[in-house]
Amino acid sequence: MLIDHSRKDDWNQFVAASEYPSVMQSWEWGQLKATTGWEPMVIALPDGDSFRAGALVLKRPIPRLGRCLLYTPRGPVLDFADHEAFDALINELRSLAHEHRAVAIKIDPCVPDDRCKVADMFRAVGMRFSGSDEAELGGTQPRWVMKTDLTPEPDELLASFKSKWRYNIRLAERKGVGLREFTREDLPEFYDLLQVTAKRDGFRVRTREYFERLHDLLVPTGMARFFAAEFEGEMISAALVTVMGDTAVYVYGASANKYRNLMPNHFLQWRMMQWARERGCRVYDFRGVTREVDGETVGDLGGLNRFKRGFAAEYMEYIGDWDLVVSPIWYKLYALARKARG
Repeated sequence: MLIDHSRKDDWNQFVAASEYPSVMQSWEWGQLKATTGWEPMVIALPDGDSFRAGALVLKRPIPRLGRCLLYTPRGPVLDFADHEAFDALINELRSLAHEHRAVAIKIDPCVPDDRCKVADMFRAVGMRFSGSDEAELGGTQPRWVMKTDLTPEPDELLASFKSKWRYNIRLAERKGVGLREFTREDLPEFYDLLQVTAKRDGFRVRTREYFERLHDLLVPTGMARFFAAEFEGEMISAALVTVMGDTAVYVYGASANKYRNLMPNHFLQWRMMQWARERGCRVYDFRGVTREVDGETVGDLGGLNRFKRGFAAEYMEYIGDWDLVVSPIWYKLYALARKARG
C-alpha cells in the first residue's frame, strides 16, 4: 500500500531502525528528488504502528517512450532474512510498476556483497544484476565504499588511524585550523569552494539551488549537517554529512587550492567523525572509492582508497544494482537508448 504524509515520521523511524539505514530512503529525500524531475512514492507493508517492509520509490518518465523507470535508492527497507516479507513487497512493487507503465524497477540496497543468499533471493523473483565492474561507481550509487567503526573510545579511535593521518590532524590544530557548522547563508561560499574542487579534480556538481533545497529539507530534521574547516576566518575545506539511524555518511566534500599544507581535510574528517559519534552513530561511511581486487585498487582513483583507509576505514563491496524487468521489450529499448546517449 502507498502511504501518505501523515505517516512520514513513522516511515522515517522505520528506516532509521533498519539493518541498513540510509537517508536516501527517508521521506525528505523523496521531496528533494521531486525538485529534480522525479515523482516520489512510499510503498509499505503495515505491521501494527510500524512497517514490516517498504521502499521509497522514485518515478521518472523515459523521454519519447511513453513509459517510466521506477528506482528505490538504497532500498528497499526490510529484514533481508525475512523472505516472506520480501516476496510480498516485490508483489506490491510489481503492481505499482504495472499501474505506472514502468519498464523496470531498479534497487541498490546497502547489502554487503558477501550476503549471497540475498542475491539468490533477488534472482528467485526474476531480478537481474545491472551493475558493472567497469563503471566508475559500479552502479547508480557507489558500489564500493569504505567505513570506519566509531564504537571505540575517541583516543582509541584516533590511535587506530595511520600515524601520518594523526600527525596531519594535530598539525592542523597547531596551525589554528578551526571547525564550525555552517548555515544556509554560508552555502554560496561552500558552493564556490565546491566548484574549485570540481575543476581541480574533474567532476561535475549540482546546482547551488539543489544544495539550498537539500539544506532546507534535511538539516532541520537532523538528517544532515554542513561543516567547514576555517583558517583566519576563511573557509578552506567543507563537507556535508548525512545521518540516518546509527550511520553517518560523508557525501560532498570541497577544499581550496591554497592552505592545503595545513591539512584541513584530515582535520575536518576527524572532527566530523567525532560529531557523528557524539550523535550516537556507530558507523562512519566514507562512501565511494574505486574497486579493489585482492587488496589492490583497480583504475586511477586509488588515492581515494588510500586517503580513506588512513582513518581506519575498511573496504566493502555492496550487492549492487538489480533490475526487476516489468516489460522486456520496452526495457531493451530503454537500454539501447541509454547506450546511444553514452
